[in-house]
Amino acid sequence: MKSQDYRFSVAPMMDWTDRHCRVFHRLLSARARLYTEMLTSAAIVHGDRARLLGFDRSEHPVALQLGGADPRELAVAAKIGEDFGYDEINLNVGCPSDRVKEGRFGACLMAEPALVVSGVEAMTRAVEIPVTVKCRIGIDDQDPEVALDVLARGVVEAGADAVIVHARKAWLQGLSPKENRDIPPLDYDRVYRLKAAMPDVPVIINGGIGSIAEAKAHLAHVDGVMLGRAAYQEPWRLLEVDSELFGEAAPQATMKDALEAMFPYIDAALARGTRLHAITRHFVGAYHGVPGARHFRRHLAEHGTRPGAGIEVLRDAIALVEDRKPVAVAA
Repeated sequence: MKSQDYRFSVAPMMDWTDRHCRVFHRLLSARARLYTEMLTSAAIVHGDRARLLGFDRSEHPVALQLGGADPRELAVAAKIGEDFGYDEINLNVGCPSDRVKEGRFGACLMAEPALVVSGVEAMTRAVEIPVTVKCRIGIDDQDPEVALDVLARGVVEAGADAVIVHARKAWLQGLSPKENRDIPPLDYDRVYRLKAAMPDVPVIINGGIGSIAEAKAHLAHVDGVMLGRAAYQEPWRLLEVDSELFGEAAPQATMKDALEAMFPYIDAALARGTRLHAITRHFVGAYHGVPGARHFRRHLAEHGTRPGAGIEVLRDAIALVEDRKPVAVAA
């Protein structure tokens, strides 16, 4: 099993954790492990690889998340990802979307653990970098005490280097993908029991974790914590990661510093034809709860979407808000 640091990571999130988002998150935490949006193995094998897989070297460590069910295709896609320079290949066995289900990948694969094991075996033979699996505790009427153990033990025996568990079931019958993020009850204790049963395997917990303080509490029971929506919607939380979880200084002292550190990246992206809004849309929650935050968001929304919008739009937006730590909003 390859030695890696899985103590803290930002979850892969469709339409959110693109390359621009990840560069921003890296400026907030030097230690967070970053993940791409899920990309299908078929798209990587047959599609525009440079467009799909290109990333900035500042993002390391960064993992490529794959969706797929064909072991041979997964192996080819994993090797392509390794050749592009990714630090880890992660297999999605947790996404509950209808599109994913129809494609026979994501959470529905928890009903086919042998197929998942075959995919992991194929990928671990194809690459030298770590291969990990992200799953739910179960789906539909499965017993999580059985389903999670069967899947986790199978993929580890197949060579998986870590198991990331979203601590909810996915109800593929009766709940929408959005509802599956909130309605099935969280069962953190089930993930803790998995870790206790597999003491030598890195187990990372995900789902409903809203703060770095909560992450620290989970780390008493598991090897790592993965934040999703809290990290994206309130990215200022990532400024706490390095100091609170690693005892190191954050790469940027304030959110203003981080946004200004994005300027060279943004200038280069604009020169390549990227629209400003494609990048600044990830900054919406940067100043949540800070005086001027609404003006900041409105300025980006009104001016950043215009054709030809340049870096001055972001400069002007930053000037509208106080540069201080946001206040967490109680759940």
